[in-house]
Amino acid sequence: MSTVAPSFQPGDILTRADIRKELGGSPQGGICPSVEKKTVVLYSDIKSGEQYGYRDGWLREEDRLGPIFEYTGAGTEGNQTFTGATGTGNAAILQHALDDRTLHVFIGHGKVPGTDTRTHRYIGAFEVDQERPYVIRQARDKSQQDRDVIVFRLRPLGIYERADSDVIPPVTQSRVKFVRTGTRRRPEAPPRLREAWERDRSAARATYQREKIATEFSDVLINRQHRVGRLEVHVRGVEEAMEATLFDENERTIYEPADSNSRQALRDALIHLMDLRMHLSRIENGMPIRCMVLAPGIPSEDTRQLLTEYGVGIVYRNANGEFSELPSDGQIPPTGGFPGTFPCVACPTRSI
Repeated sequence: MSTVAPSFQPGDILTRADIRKELGGSPQGGICPSVEKKTVVLYSDIKSGEQYGYRDGWLREEDRLGPIFEYTGAGTEGNQTFTGATGTGNAAILQHALDDRTLHVFIGHGKVPGTDTRTHRYIGAFEVDQERPYVIRQARDKSQQDRDVIVFRLRPLGIYERADSDVIPPVTQSRVKFVRTGTRRRPEAPPRLREAWERDRSAARATYQREKIATEFSDVLINRQHRVGRLEVHVRGVEEAMEATLFDENERTIYEPADSNSRQALRDALIHLMDLRMHLSRIENGMPIRCMVLAPGIPSEDTRQLLTEYGVGIVYRNANGEFSELPSDGQIPPTGGFPGTFPCVACPTRSI
């Protein structure tokens, strides 16, 4: 990936004309790719975003790989995508490494004194997070209708500016939002990028595989006339929303996909399920729920035992390419609170 080193530094205040001289991009718009400069320049306007129900900025807590800056994609009406007039900019962000481009982020600052010329503060050079390039969240559009927005997770390259005013504030009230799938589908990444993910062994490929199996199993449930979708869980005091990738409202079941049958992948799915279950129990006063890992094949006996110890079942793709469930009918949604007994590992499977 080509990294353009501009003459200005993170924290510097510039006009768009100043920025274009060194980094290229169009004179307007929030996502501005440049073939010549090998860049994608991103302009963020925090005040403008808040009227549509989202907020760009740094996550307060760093993860094991460091800080994350969240940047919401283009499109002010309807679900955001990676295609069409506005979707091309979103695609440019997602596949910037494939196109040998570097992301540069600017935040709206003010105006040049005595003029209407806007100024922007440089935050730094970035790349999309290799493990989880983006998440889908619900926000309002310009008509105040709920829609899906693409929120990119960006990692800084080199030095960057992290002002307190740029940090996303924590949620003040816990809430759970069910976003039904129906005819709505998660936006598909550009074909070139999907092909690259299929070929390589990158962390982004793992995310792609999790989304793929979740979509396939979602279709199975929809064909059974179930109401399915995702859960957005906003926890008071935490700025980043949690997500249950697939929720079956009919059976009160959360399915967490795993990209492989490795012990690590299934443990990661288990930890995410336990985190969700704890917060859902607190927010919804003991919300009756089942937790299931969605695996591409049947896990090892040792891993099945681990999941059983935490009251978590398994749905896996069997040798026929269909989905089967472990345990059988023993794990059913209780009438109050969470499951109090653990299902057996050796229960017979059932096709779904």
